[in-house]
Amino acid sequence: MPDRSRRNGSLLILLLLAALTAPAVQAQAVQAQKAPIDLKGFRTVDLTYSFDEKTIYWPTSPTTFKLDRLSYGKTEGGYFYASNTFCTPEHGGTHLDAPIHFAAGKRTVEQIPVEQLIGPAVVIDIRAQAAADRDYRLTLQDLRAWEEKHGAVPAGAIVLLRSGWGERWPDRKRYLGDDKPGDASNLHFPSYGAEAARALLDRKVGALGVDTASIDHGPSKDFIVHQIVTAANVPGLENVANLEDLPPTGAWVIALPMKIAGGSGGPVRIVALVPGA
Repeated sequence: MPDRSRRNGSLLILLLLAALTAPAVQAQAVQAQKAPIDLKGFRTVDLTYSFDEKTIYWPTSPTTFKLDRLSYGKTEGGYFYASNTFCTPEHGGTHLDAPIHFAAGKRTVEQIPVEQLIGPAVVIDIRAQAAADRDYRLTLQDLRAWEEKHGAVPAGAIVLLRSGWGERWPDRKRYLGDDKPGDASNLHFPSYGAEAARALLDRKVGALGVDTASIDHGPSKDFIVHQIVTAANVPGLENVANLEDLPPTGAWVIALPMKIAGGSGGPVRIVALVPGA
């Protein structure tokens, strides 16, 4: 009996200690969840071209980027003050295509969930194919070959197609394939193919981006990739810069556009966080 009593007493003490320490453990867990995200192990890559007089717009755009100075210099109060006004079409430079751009009733810019514009980066490299064919379109076979090497494209991914066209920016003729003002009938550059785009939608990607002027290749007349992708409420990212600085996987992308109510697109600042500072 004494041994049993001691055992029961010890068990009671252990239970009491567990009960007393549980809140402390829970508090530590909550505190850990509130700890700031440590980005010291990441380097930041800017995937955005500056907007200026060299910014490339679609050839049929009636205007381009314009910045007018309102104020610049010392005020009557003795302090310096600078202010400008700017005007730009929605679709030009590094920008976002909202689903409404090619799909009636789909999301406008401000309706796109922010979570859809932040995700793991998937960079698919088609430079070799584009060098041989400037009108190349990503194929389903290309996508499957990428997945065999790097794993399945994850849901919510921001897919970025690297064609090598970024090195042509801002040379309008080399970048678009033609530089006739007001004429978009003879454009040449690579992009996505319809079958590959459908397969990526099956994988529930968040957005499709490319380092050319369109998620459809230059000669497209029906913009079928735009039609397919926007019908699924998936936005496009066009004229993405500096894809050579991203690995095939492992980076995270944040692509936040100007929040234009009712907009079919607009300028977007895209940044990537790449592991390994």
